[in-house]
Amino acid sequence: MTEHTRTDGLPALDPGQGPPVLERARPRNERMAAGKIECNACPVLCQISTGKSGACDRYANADGVLVRVDPVVLLDRAAALGDGAVVPFLVRPSGDTGGPEAASEDRGLFVTGVGASTTYPDYKPAPFVVASRADGVDMVTVVTEGIFSYCSFRVKIDTDRYLGPEQANVRCNGEVVGHVTTAEYGSQMLSLGGVHHLTGGSKKEGRVTCEMMASLGNKSAVELDIDGGTRVVVQAGRAPVVDGVEEARMRVGCGSATVGIFAKQFHGLADEVVVVDDHITGVLSQHQAGRCLDMRASGVRIRGRRSTPGRYFQVANPGTGWGGTDILDPMSIVEGWDAGTAWPGLRLLMVSTTGEHAEWFVLDDALVPRREPLPDAVARVVSRIGDNCEPSLCTVLFVGGAGGSLRAGVTENPVMLTRSIKASLVNVTCGGAPAYVWPGGGITVMVDVARMPDRSFGTVPTPAIVAPIEFSMRLDDYRALGGHMEVVRSLDDALARGAWHRDGAPTGRRIDATLPENPWPLGRAPLLG
Repeated sequence: MTEHTRTDGLPALDPGQGPPVLERARPRNERMAAGKIECNACPVLCQISTGKSGACDRYANADGVLVRVDPVVLLDRAAALGDGAVVPFLVRPSGDTGGPEAASEDRGLFVTGVGASTTYPDYKPAPFVVASRADGVDMVTVVTEGIFSYCSFRVKIDTDRYLGPEQANVRCNGEVVGHVTTAEYGSQMLSLGGVHHLTGGSKKEGRVTCEMMASLGNKSAVELDIDGGTRVVVQAGRAPVVDGVEEARMRVGCGSATVGIFAKQFHGLADEVVVVDDHITGVLSQHQAGRCLDMRASGVRIRGRRSTPGRYFQVANPGTGWGGTDILDPMSIVEGWDAGTAWPGLRLLMVSTTGEHAEWFVLDDALVPRREPLPDAVARVVSRIGDNCEPSLCTVLFVGGAGGSLRAGVTENPVMLTRSIKASLVNVTCGGAPAYVWPGGGITVMVDVARMPDRSFGTVPTPAIVAPIEFSMRLDDYRALGGHMEVVRSLDDALARGAWHRDGAPTGRRIDATLPENPWPLGRAPLLG
């Protein structure tokens, strides 16, 4: 095993603000060079020289002591110190151990797992087991960084553009890192990462997958190529870029829904409206909405498979053109006109589900559609279709399975944590952000990375993803599930001392404001005066 040399040394630290100490160096391996220490924060077991960091850039050798390089992130509901401020911990005398009986009234601070260190090896309790009081109730929050091999990202891309066939491989830097999964209403969906890509393929596939996942989780842009489809750039909270074009709108609805929503507004302005859509193309005069408005039949014949009146499937192939189809000329889906029904001067609007495409036609004496300028009144309704479309965004959801070592950091009887979560006795958060716990066995959590603190995710070269997780519950419930009561400390003591296995050296912390849409992890915020 060789040392990691990606960094020239440890980050500069202000006087009195050292990195968190994790453990004293283990006895030196006979084959280990002098001056090195072995990091046991993950199975890689890096041997690190003084002043260097390990392979994950999260742990380092500071004069023979294994330290955590990054500061612990705390959430400050009042944001009193400002978002991203770095302040030193106060150091208390070594004899002051805190404990659950010393729980102080909630001051609007919440210790997150970002920068908290890990439970690995499995016998360790979590780095922070913090007692506090919220609304007069004694609480405990168990805080750790989990090492996740069983984890993935679901990426929701708000666009009708065709990205690629369902089940198609998704590649990053040429390596398969996921696949296209089932599309949802107005959105294309990708499943990225996962244990089989991290550990089941080549070393390069695992490395690229891990780097891609960390970038997505940390809200950075990632470029992906879809077999048989497009190149797309995705980033949490940003519009997708499909084949070099930034998307602007998510469709207001399918073609049928758009016809129904705007039928009364088009009535009297157009004799026929066709809303082009890859899913359901709507035809106003045939549609239930048009019939309820007593619209005259237009006689238009639409290519595709007729579903119910005014609704057509498969009018074109999927693509990046009108309404998520491959067509550039909307008249290509019109097979003709019933001469006994249509009439010269018939006014036809062809429009897409986002209003980005719209053309106006008038039938001549031979019932041939002729393009004409879009009337102002019709243009206003088309504009309203666009106004009702939400902005096109990428939503990145982290999905991870909290396994044995993580649960062992909470209790010596891990199944009790699982049962307590399913009984709604434990609130699970990731970096303070609310997490959805999937039904069924195990602890599978899902969280929107946009609601987590910046730089919440890390990696280890096994390869695996490192992500924060916190379990908050009443103190009595923690005792009942067999928690590590011997290491429970007050919030004040946790602020002063850092992780339970440190030896008294000063540490640092970062205070982040919570996002306004996130509920406070321990209940309502205290009144601040």
